[in-house]
Amino acid sequence: MSLTKPGDSAIAEFLDRQRESPFSYAEVGATRGDPPRGYAIDRHSVQLAKGPTAVRRAREAIDRWAMFDADWIEVHPHGGPISAGINVAVLARILGVSYLNACRIVYVIDETGPIETYGFAYGTLRDHAEKGEERFTVIWDHADDSVRYEQFAFSRPNHLLTHLYYPLARTIQKRFARDALAAMARAVGRTR
Repeated sequence: MSLTKPGDSAIAEFLDRQRESPFSYAEVGATRGDPPRGYAIDRHSVQLAKGPTAVRRAREAIDRWAMFDADWIEVHPHGGPISAGINVAVLARILGVSYLNACRIVYVIDETGPIETYGFAYGTLRDHAEKGEERFTVIWDHADDSVRYEQFAFSRPNHLLTHLYYPLARTIQKRFARDALAAMARAVGRTR
């Protein structure tokens, strides 16, 4: 937590300290199925468009972390690779305060068939205000040619301030979901 926005070198140092950091929760990979008990659950989705052009654009948007295209939140490294085991820092600026949170990509999804799913999930490390996991996916249903973006997460407080200000933390999580869905819709645009 800081009153000033950390620079690139400070963020790089923060990420360097996360190399050996364990996940902050036991249920690693649980966004593949049913969410674990004892967590707040969030599921959000938006219909993006239809057809192969839309799915290509949506996959490209996932690859460049377009869901973080908002004026108050960003991911570092910018446009970094999406691969299991990669650590990222999520920088959120709320009410003039900067919060730097550590995450690690848990798994990548690239499933084909009548319903194609592409994306990834990341989980929180010890240096994160919350503990839990979030999945970001693009889903192409060949039956109706629809392409949608979905976010699925489970979380609970990991820091004293998050416990104390839990209603605010939940409001921020909902704001991120709303902004992420809007960012993905902008990134894909309307296509047939």
